[in-house]
Amino acid sequence: MKKILQILFEYKTLTREQAREVLYNISLGQYNEPEITSFITVFLMRSITIEELQGFRDALLELAVQAGLDGYDTIDIVGTGGDGKNTFNISTLACFIVAGAGQKVAKHGNYGATSISGASNVMEQLGYRLSNDPGKLKKELEQANICFLHAPLFHPALKAVGGIRKNLGIRTFFNMLGPLVNPAFPKFQLIGVYNLEMARIYTYMLQKAGSSFAIIHNLDGYDELSLTGDARVITNEGDRVMTPEQLGKRMVSPSDIYGGNSPEEASKIFLEILKGRGTWAQNAVVFANAAMALYCTGAYDDYDLAYAAAVESLECGNALSVLNTLISLQ
Repeated sequence: MKKILQILFEYKTLTREQAREVLYNISLGQYNEPEITSFITVFLMRSITIEELQGFRDALLELAVQAGLDGYDTIDIVGTGGDGKNTFNISTLACFIVAGAGQKVAKHGNYGATSISGASNVMEQLGYRLSNDPGKLKKELEQANICFLHAPLFHPALKAVGGIRKNLGIRTFFNMLGPLVNPAFPKFQLIGVYNLEMARIYTYMLQKAGSSFAIIHNLDGYDELSLTGDARVITNEGDRVMTPEQLGKRMVSPSDIYGGNSPEEASKIFLEILKGRGTWAQNAVVFANAAMALYCTGAYDDYDLAYAAAVESLECGNALSVLNTLISLQ
């Protein structure tokens, strides 16, 4: 690691193979905590290169535990995190709306490192048992239309740096990696990013991989469609800016989408919305993200039809039924 750190401290970048090797060795526990912290800190002080991110991704996928979900046309809805906004679990809620609309979902998530409650925190609060057992995941996908993949159970490197990330409490390049290493290899992806540079990198990587995707960035800094301002939406078909009115029929304020002060509060908000007792602002934000995900699959000819399907999924109780079925399988 000292050799790698010296390269980085001289303002040089890593090749794809060097980046792969470092993250591979982190996964195997070959470095101590100060060395790993120093390594992470470098990328807090400068932008990551595409080659470096590709190398990190290569290592994670090389070591990943297999999810065994080949043959399913799944979608993942995920944000990079690290936007510092402390919203409720919008992308996870959108997953249940999308599953309730008939699309199979393989949600990749983790405990909150930069937020009060990550996807894994709220899933555990709801009674979900985190697992990397392919049989359990397949059963959930077939019967509930959704399964949850807790990232550290599939990626040794993420487990190795979990404590360091939590102690730092700020976004790192591991936030960037999460959406790129879903072990289910979903056919469709809706990815929220916290800045436009990250959007550019993701666009390049996903186009190269041939994925069907939508990358979203609210221009006021949210890594999701927050409806607090205009949003940039990048898909296989191009790049456009959309207004809150186009995306969710209305604009909302940041206080409307606050996520609470604890995982317990976050899960309470989550259930209230899923039970149809959310505020109009909360519902609109969830509908917008779910609609963009459904539109990304190509199952709907236009965004408004996808939005209507998202509304129906919640209002007719299908989304809540997905959760109830999922929890009954634990």
